[in-house]
Amino acid sequence: MHYPAVLLLLLPGGVEAFRICAFNAQRLTLTKAAREHVMDTLVRILVRCDIMMLQEVVDSTGSATSLLLRELNRLDESGSYSVLSSPLLGRSTYMEKYVYVYRSHKTQVLDSYVYKDEDDLFAREPFVAQFTFPSKVLPHLVLVPLHASPKAVEKELNALYDVFLDVSERWQSKDMILLGDFNADCGSLTKKRLGELVLRTQEGFQWVIPDDEDTTVRASTHCAYDRIVLHGERYGSLLRSAAAFDFPRSFGLTEEEVIGGGGGGPGFPRKAPQTGH
Repeated sequence: MHYPAVLLLLLPGGVEAFRICAFNAQRLTLTKAAREHVMDTLVRILVRCDIMMLQEVVDSTGSATSLLLRELNRLDESGSYSVLSSPLLGRSTYMEKYVYVYRSHKTQVLDSYVYKDEDDLFAREPFVAQFTFPSKVLPHLVLVPLHASPKAVEKELNALYDVFLDVSERWQSKDMILLGDFNADCGSLTKKRLGELVLRTQEGFQWVIPDDEDTTVRASTHCAYDRIVLHGERYGSLLRSAAAFDFPRSFGLTEEEVIGGGGGGPGFPRKAPQTGH
């Protein structure tokens, strides 16, 4: 299970922050979302974020997403939330969505598209989105998500550079945030191979979740699977922090309660990487 990755961007004036998060929801179905303890944990994580990019949303009808949005708007009175969802993506009978959940009183969707993966390099091609940003320092936010297949991490992460080039040409901007469950550590990718990735050797890419960060919930593992990568000097000037949000500790949950060894827990084995401006 993972922690959410959280990026904190500091708005001009230094008082207000803008939080961008990415979280692997571990096969979020309507059945799973309908469990009270699952929904409670999800909502408590989501209210910390201005934009949350969820992965592994297995929701063909959109019912799980609708339930989540309804509960979020009911329980958090600080402002309304909206959702931007990709179509189901995948190569087999198992398909999943990227879902952006965002505070609609702070940001709005400007544009979005599914990357055209002509060479079939991605198990789940990125669903790129452009959002407004509440500051004139940046004309907009561009988010490029990826839930990489553990069996093809190196190939997919190198192909992510091609997505970067495609987005740069389409929207005439090289300022963007690449984020998600990259599976970029431990058994899926060695430190040596990590250092040889195009996104590590090309100038301008800033990996803001440290390589030694643990984004997993289990005490028996220590892996930096979930990552956030920035490109563009303006992001660098706004960056305040980036880390995995240890929600079990913050919410007073044990490992067993979070992972749910018999199906009783929320079933979220990762932390939540996040950033803020």
